[in-house]
Amino acid sequence: MFKMISKPLAVLGLVAGLAGAAPVAAQNLFAPVATVNGKPVTEYEVQQRARFLQLLRAPGSGRETVIEALIDERLRQEAFTDAGIDISEDGVRQALTEFAGRAGLELDEFLSVLNQNGVEVETMRDFVVNASLWRDLIRARYARRVQITEDEIDRALATQSTGSSNIRVLVSEIIIPAPPPRAAQVNEIATNISQMRTVDAFSAAARQYSATATRGAGGRLPWQALSDLPPVLQPLILALSPGEVTQPLQIPNAVALFQLRDIEETGAPQQTYSAIEYAAYYMQGGRSEQTLQQAANLRAQVDVCDDLYAFAKGQPEGVLDREVKAPAELPDDFAIELSKLDEGEVSTALTRSDGQALVFLMLCGRTAEQNADVSREDVAANIRQRRLSGFADSLLAELRADARISRP
Repeated sequence: MFKMISKPLAVLGLVAGLAGAAPVAAQNLFAPVATVNGKPVTEYEVQQRARFLQLLRAPGSGRETVIEALIDERLRQEAFTDAGIDISEDGVRQALTEFAGRAGLELDEFLSVLNQNGVEVETMRDFVVNASLWRDLIRARYARRVQITEDEIDRALATQSTGSSNIRVLVSEIIIPAPPPRAAQVNEIATNISQMRTVDAFSAAARQYSATATRGAGGRLPWQALSDLPPVLQPLILALSPGEVTQPLQIPNAVALFQLRDIEETGAPQQTYSAIEYAAYYMQGGRSEQTLQQAANLRAQVDVCDDLYAFAKGQPEGVLDREVKAPAELPDDFAIELSKLDEGEVSTALTRSDGQALVFLMLCGRTAEQNADVSREDVAANIRQRRLSGFADSLLAELRADARISRP
């Protein structure tokens, strides 16, 4: 693909990402798992890349997906080498530094984390440099063919006035509580679930492990506009094929997984939002039966967020938070739950304080996105990027069609 991972998922458990993972098998590490125009893709590269992606909490770390990605990288490398496109050592370091910065780390810190988790620096270097040089090739080859007109910008702005996405998805969810004493056990369970490829298997796991209101329905959510999903989830869901499951997503005191059941384009664009208003009322007792019952009783007594002030009166400061945030600024776990709610609805799937406080999370309202702050330059850049991505996909398909690719 043309685009790199936009943001390594996390600082979300990056440092402890693979602690306790099984060591790489010692036998046949350099046996080829595929050859591309006579050049091998080795078992060692596959295991290293899978480990690297798992450490980033990024999608696509399954064995077959990794092998196909490495085959594509061999093809891209041939293309930019034939075109005489290269990168200096200073350029390599700058690219690696920028990549590490997306995880909130200095390059040396990032490399230390890789080393602690058995990932060679060359694995990161190959991944980042291949993507960087491929972008350079696509720009050099196709940039002159991508001319954006004023009419195209006007049409894009008109589309954004009612919504920016006409894609909707069927997703299933599992959120497993993971207080510190159970974190390792829950991570093992979540890793096993992430390998599931059938709706029935995922639904059975949701009924057994999930803490969300959809548990009884096997984690199945109704059709949702892609633009309604939290920003952290949108690229993860788009990277899946129906039946596939995201890698475990670490959220406070819990682990979340999502399965794509279906995806389709609709005739009408969907509304997007610039701000989300919510209230979070923290109830001592975590997910104990007593606290969950208290939350159920409270839910029956409140209709709007303002009603919560009466229940918080006289309690310590901080027991009730009322916030208005842009979608990208929401905590990931709050964003996930709020995306499923209508105004006045409540979620009790989350906790804070190492699982000791239940979050009574209520959606107060959403503010529709307006075009006043959208620059024409940004719109043109987005159109240009989509077209370059299309050229990149077409070129890669041609390279695959012409290549000699074999799998033992």
